[in-house]
Amino acid sequence: MRAAAPPTGSCAVDTRTGRVGMVMGHEGPYVQLRPLGGGREWDCLPEAVRQATPAERIGAATAYVNARSRGEVL
Repeated sequence: MRAAAPPTGSCAVDTRTGRVGMVMGHEGPYVQLRPLGGGREWDCLPEAVRQATPAERIGAATAYVNARSRGEVL
């Protein structure tokens, strides 16, 4: 039995790449993720997505804040 994909609005990890994103929705067979600081969404198969741990959420948020302070993102 396959685990359910994380719900919309939750933080998840694309296990193929290790990227952390916010679940924006479910379109067809895919889960749509968007980087925590915004940006372009990407599609993942549900079996390649899992709920992010608190440490992964904090790490992704910290990486975004650091990139913003360096002027790399808006």
